[in-house]
Amino acid sequence: MKTMFLLTTILLLALTEGSTAPPAPDSSADRGPVTVHVTYRVIPGKEAEFKAMLSRAWEVYRRDDLVLAEPHILLQDTDEDSLPRFVEIFSWASRSIHEHPTTNVWAVWREMHALCEYRSGHSAIHAEKVKLVVPPAKSASPPPAPITSLFSQFTPGA
Repeated sequence: MKTMFLLTTILLLALTEGSTAPPAPDSSADRGPVTVHVTYRVIPGKEAEFKAMLSRAWEVYRRDDLVLAEPHILLQDTDEDSLPRFVEIFSWASRSIHEHPTTNVWAVWREMHALCEYRSGHSAIHAEKVKLVVPPAKSASPPPAPITSLFSQFTPGA
């Protein structure tokens, strides 16, 4: 029981950026979406189970309108020790969701944490707020010239 409490506390601190300061007064900017970058250090051999868990987590998040549909990016690679690591980027619909998770979210986080491990000085799960940068829209290019006009300059036999 103590281990589960400790794991839950660590996950909460990771997801709230380790802050122990009281929340700032609520402003409209604080109520808006917040994009996060989450690194999961998955226990070797548990990758398939973890992917299935993330799918279930995403179903909970979407069903309860806790996240934006986009962006949602999931990457799989290995860390510096060649052990499995996943990176997920997504946006919570509101900052308050990851600061004050629902019972359903807590249950999902407990399951995720059971499939991850602390290693090489890194948390099992590490989350940080990031800024989503969208490149400026490019101006529309003129449509390509029709193929017939490209060949009209050639005279057969010349």
